[in-house]
Amino acid sequence: MVQTLVVFLPALNEEEKIKAVVRSIPRKIDGVQSVEILVVDDGSTDKTVVQAKDGGAIVVSHSVNRGVGAAFQTGVERALELGADILVNIDADGQFNPRDIPTLIKPILDDTADFVASDRFTKEDGTQRCPEYMSRVKYWGNRQIARLISILSGQTFRDVSSGFRAYSRKALLMLNLTGDFTYTQEVFLDLAVKGLRITAVPTTVIYFPERTSRVAKSVVRYAFRTLKIILRTFRDYKPMVFFLGVSTVPFLVGIIMEVFMVAFYISYRTISPYKAVGFIGLYLLSFAFVFWIIGLLADMFVRIRINQERQLYILKRMKYEK
Repeated sequence: MVQTLVVFLPALNEEEKIKAVVRSIPRKIDGVQSVEILVVDDGSTDKTVVQAKDGGAIVVSHSVNRGVGAAFQTGVERALELGADILVNIDADGQFNPRDIPTLIKPILDDTADFVASDRFTKEDGTQRCPEYMSRVKYWGNRQIARLISILSGQTFRDVSSGFRAYSRKALLMLNLTGDFTYTQEVFLDLAVKGLRITAVPTTVIYFPERTSRVAKSVVRYAFRTLKIILRTFRDYKPMVFFLGVSTVPFLVGIIMEVFMVAFYISYRTISPYKAVGFIGLYLLSFAFVFWIIGLLADMFVRIRINQERQLYILKRMKYEK
């Protein structure tokens, strides 16, 4: 039996609903000895803290708004201090049903997964759906990001942006995130690269037509910042693949230009009037070569980082020893 389940809610100005959400979290779950509820107040200016405490939650506050990514990292640290064997994070606005928590943590209790994400877009029968009141643009964007994460990780995921997920203690100790803006996609890459078992559980979600997302106020801005985090994470863990990919276009264009120049010279014994084509081709090939060198050097640093993360994992286990 798992000793401690910590249910974590990041919150920003959620005074209207957070008390009800906290109280609706089940306190008794099969396979779990105790349930603790943790709210990380990310610089709220309303009565979020008061309402969360009235609901029975432990509250940790940021003095200023630092972003949902920073709130998540604070939540993970505090959950480990509370002795969490499993951490569930769920949105504080009532979009997800807390009664789905037992279903979400079951793969971890059964020791078949280390990280379980809710899947908003898949029905129980496996067919795909767009949740009611979710805009088609956001639905399409979420699907494309899921495809990108699937390609980069080598696994298949359908929903990588959900705010309702469960982590084993091992996953919590191995997580090493850097983004303050968001954490959802970075978690998939971080844990997938480290070889942890990841699965998904279909869940229902409610979108409120009158509510504006605080994370994705601008779809374009959200997409840009999210892609930056994804690409940075992929670059840090698989630099050879990243830099070879970046160098592909200049390398191919450079080769084509140089082949053209050689063929032209063989036919006409001159490089005029295409001398510039030859120089541009050489420049592009040199550009690609520089990226190959950067990739090789970065790959050396990855080996150092892997050893550092192993040491960090051991230190975390010692720090949060139960």
